[in-house]
Amino acid sequence: MHNLGHTRSVRRASHFIHTPDTFIRTQIPGCSKASVIVHASPVLGANFAQYSVEFEVGGALGSASGQRFFYVLDGTITLESGADTYTLVENDYAYVPQEAEHTIRALQASRATVIEQKYRSVNGEGPPTLLVGHEPSVPAQPLTGDNDLLVRSLLPDTITFDFAVNTMSYAPGAGLSMVEVHVMEHGLLMLEGGGIYRLDDQWYPVTAGDFIWMAPYCPQWFGAIGKVPAKYLIYKDWNRHPLA
Repeated sequence: MHNLGHTRSVRRASHFIHTPDTFIRTQIPGCSKASVIVHASPVLGANFAQYSVEFEVGGALGSASGQRFFYVLDGTITLESGADTYTLVENDYAYVPQEAEHTIRALQASRATVIEQKYRSVNGEGPPTLLVGHEPSVPAQPLTGDNDLLVRSLLPDTITFDFAVNTMSYAPGAGLSMVEVHVMEHGLLMLEGGGIYRLDDQWYPVTAGDFIWMAPYCPQWFGAIGKVPAKYLIYKDWNRHPLA
């Protein structure tokens, strides 16, 4: 159906909402039998890259020049790194250190979201080691004591990691307790449900499949709306001096 020029996608200096009706699929080096949807990159103003990959059977994604985090949205994917092979399914994820040789390969039609960022060392320490996890197995913590808003931290909160990736799950009607304004930037992918996001001084309906980029110091707030829970995967830069 032709939308006659209408979309929920919005581009502003402080934020960007990327909705599935505007997705354009492309290729990147090292990618085969797969389509890539780039959501955020330095040309947008972001200091990281985030994209989604739609794999055909046997589709592959080669190594990255920066550190890489990926989260399996559906299907079955293998991660090959050195002599080790890991099989990842829906809600599994992996962190791969910068310049680590690896291949991501789909055993069936699959989808994943990928975050890449150049590593910023601190105190001369090297990047963290490879990590594989399963999101539902990560202990959930209530945000500011609210049991209707649960956070799962997918990466360890140690100084060696220069970014964090969390999932946040909202019971129907739950919302953040405050409007947040901070130095971190975000890349956010809605996984389930929907609600209303305040970004800067605007209010936007969002739903599963939408991507949001938030620049540093963008005022932000979310409230879940509907009869089902809302959940998103969110990136933030972390653990580094603001002048680094």
